[in-house]
Amino acid sequence: MNRRKLVRTLFLLVALGFGIWAVAGQWSAVADGFARLHWAALTGSLAAVLGALLAGMLMWRALLADLGSPLAFTDAAKIFFVGQLGKYIPGSVWPMLAQMEMGRDHGVPRSRSAAAFFLTYPVYLGTGLLVSAVTLPVLAGQSVARYAWLLLFVPVLAAALHPAVVNRVIAFGLRKLRREPLERPLSRRGLLVASGWALAGWAAYGAHLALIVRGLGAEGTPALVLSVGAFALAWCLGFVFIVAPAGAGVREAAMVAALAPVLDRPAAIAAALCSRLLVSLGDLVCAGAAGLAARRSTRTREEPVIRA
Repeated sequence: MNRRKLVRTLFLLVALGFGIWAVAGQWSAVADGFARLHWAALTGSLAAVLGALLAGMLMWRALLADLGSPLAFTDAAKIFFVGQLGKYIPGSVWPMLAQMEMGRDHGVPRSRSAAAFFLTYPVYLGTGLLVSAVTLPVLAGQSVARYAWLLLFVPVLAAALHPAVVNRVIAFGLRKLRREPLERPLSRRGLLVASGWALAGWAAYGAHLALIVRGLGAEGTPALVLSVGAFALAWCLGFVFIVAPAGAGVREAAMVAALAPVLDRPAAIAAALCSRLLVSLGDLVCAGAAGLAARRSTRTREEPVIRA
């Protein structure tokens, strides 16, 4: 086994270990909540999580393609989902380093991988704040008023995500790192496509939470709308508070506040904790499925063609 393969194997084992530990460590906190949910609700909720994670991968793939490195679906899924397991390892750089390393096998320059990785977060944050602003103020009212300051980021992100600004920032960063500039700048179309996938992801995450919320006793359109906004708000707040690992604690508090109009506090806490565990489980499922699909695709390409 060569050195690169050994390092990748160690990364995967460590990431899987931390990911499994994260899921197992949450079980005692969510066992009571899961006991109140029907298996159909849990299955549907997990399926919605997988759809949201898939949308996130397609957003990253769209950004990478617009920057000049289009990838086949299975290759992109493997790089993205296996790399994302790195977020369970202490330290915030592992997903980026993993994606940069695996991307090299498919001809993606490291600078391009890094640019696509960093762009996903402001796109997620900008679209997530937009979703929160549209869904929460009327229905949630005072329960989320304490988080209104997040809306100050909306005009800042709208300006910062203009392709001209993004390209200048990327060029400046690469110049400071003494790296070659990107061959292709980010385009307006690429940014819009990525934003579309991000919005699809928020809708899927909202459906995931809505199924949990319904299983805990809240039904109707207000519960569905609040679920979409609650998840988006929770993610955005957790991202802003980078001192909290993966937004732990901060996200749950925001989600509980946003769900207050339709669930009492104990039920809202149960919904937030169940949501976190299902998202963690979805990460593991996506990484495993993408890895298997990529391996099968590689074997198919390597098999000799037998002619009659």
